[in-house]
Amino acid sequence: MQLPKASLEHWMREFYFDCKMDLGSSGVATYTFGDLRKLLPIDLEKMDAISFDDSMTRGCDGLRQAIANRWGNGNLHNVMTANGSNEMLYHIMSTLLEPGDEVILLDPIYHALSTVAETKGCNIKYWKMEPEAGFIPAMDDFKSLLTENTKLVAVNFPHNPTGVTITREQQKELIKLVSEVDAYLVWDAAFEEMTLGEQLPNPFLEYDKAISVGTLSKGYGLPGLRIGWCFASEEVIEHCVQLRDYTTLYISPLVEYVGQIAIENIDLLMAPKMKEAKDNLQQLTHWVEKNKDRVKWTNPQGSVSCFIKFKGVEDTEQFCRDLVNETGVMLVPGECFGYKGYCRLGFGASKASFDEGFGLLTDFLKKRYWA
Repeated sequence: MQLPKASLEHWMREFYFDCKMDLGSSGVATYTFGDLRKLLPIDLEKMDAISFDDSMTRGCDGLRQAIANRWGNGNLHNVMTANGSNEMLYHIMSTLLEPGDEVILLDPIYHALSTVAETKGCNIKYWKMEPEAGFIPAMDDFKSLLTENTKLVAVNFPHNPTGVTITREQQKELIKLVSEVDAYLVWDAAFEEMTLGEQLPNPFLEYDKAISVGTLSKGYGLPGLRIGWCFASEEVIEHCVQLRDYTTLYISPLVEYVGQIAIENIDLLMAPKMKEAKDNLQQLTHWVEKNKDRVKWTNPQGSVSCFIKFKGVEDTEQFCRDLVNETGVMLVPGECFGYKGYCRLGFGASKASFDEGFGLLTDFLKKRYWA
């Protein structure tokens, strides 16, 4: 199976590591290990005793139990861990889907949720999040796509890249509709706790063919730890285990130890980062209102990113290239999600970095497009 180039990851490889200010990412500012040692009860003697041996394929019991306690019902047997949520999604999609399967995907959508189905030759139906409706998904549109032949539905709410989400009542309706046709529901919960309103619960606790995927990357400032997981049935997890035997085999026991401590104390990590992100969002919202004749967006209700459109900017890829090359500020062009004309703007950076980067972005727009 030859997967296509992941445009988003290609863009990040080209610019993320060299830019001065990152205003394009969809996660909060990252922690250092020194930060973790100050915030968390990390036992250095226990770390010294860790042996770099093989670990369990599904993940060590301690890490899985911490995940099950925080986001599930305490049953670690319905949890599998992976080297990031991308690996987890790859295992799920690769083992569940066959050519010709009917699959419903959000559009736009994060590439890890779509490319395996597209490459395998599945019959894809796109649940369009229309720009004219502020990218807010319509349940009636979803109902028109769903059939008795639907094998799998994949969504991510709160949504990347737009920041929109659905209500709890809409989530219940979505689960009910999918269950009535006995399809899998892949629920990307990367931004589960990163919400400005009601937090949507884990759908696996309500439907046994739901598969909820989580990560420490987005809201917790630990993308480099590379810990992802899923809640799923024993059957689905066993399929993933068989594929794991041909990929990464397991997670490092050192990573598992740090990840377990982080999850057991996750509020200590999330609270300061989300407060900073909300302060940045307040500043961004004020700026959009001040420039409402020049800027179009839907105010995000979750995650730490939005899809934004600037007056006078048509070729957003070239715009983003010019911006980062001339100012050092990185945004992500909508072309990475198949939506030319929009940019993903993230507001999860540190306050100092956001203020500086946002000032440079504003000056660039005034000089080049709004003169």
